[in-house]
Amino acid sequence: MASDKVVHVSDDNFEAEVISSSIPVLVDFWASWCAPCKAISPVIDALAEEYGGKIKIAKLNVDESAATPSKYGVRGIPALLLFKDGQLVDQLVGAVPKNQLESLIQKAL
Repeated sequence: MASDKVVHVSDDNFEAEVISSSIPVLVDFWASWCAPCKAISPVIDALAEEYGGKIKIAKLNVDESAATPSKYGVRGIPALLLFKDGQLVDQLVGAVPKNQLESLIQKAL
């Protein structure tokens, strides 16, 4: 079950939700046909619950919004990009374990 703490972003609201965010944002670039994306989804939801208020967790469907992934050089999914103060600070590609994602998040806190 998807967490209600995960924000769904698109090309249209990426600037407002991610770039202008007052707290760091971890964006999961995914697609419905991507098996590794589905595999990592429960981890993303759990992180959204655990880090709510400290970091924003967002998901962007690359099939519905192609401009943003292209702008940030996303070539493979799942791609997890970490933004802080409107800047891309780090990224991971692939269905990585939860502890690796937590290490990524800690860089922004």
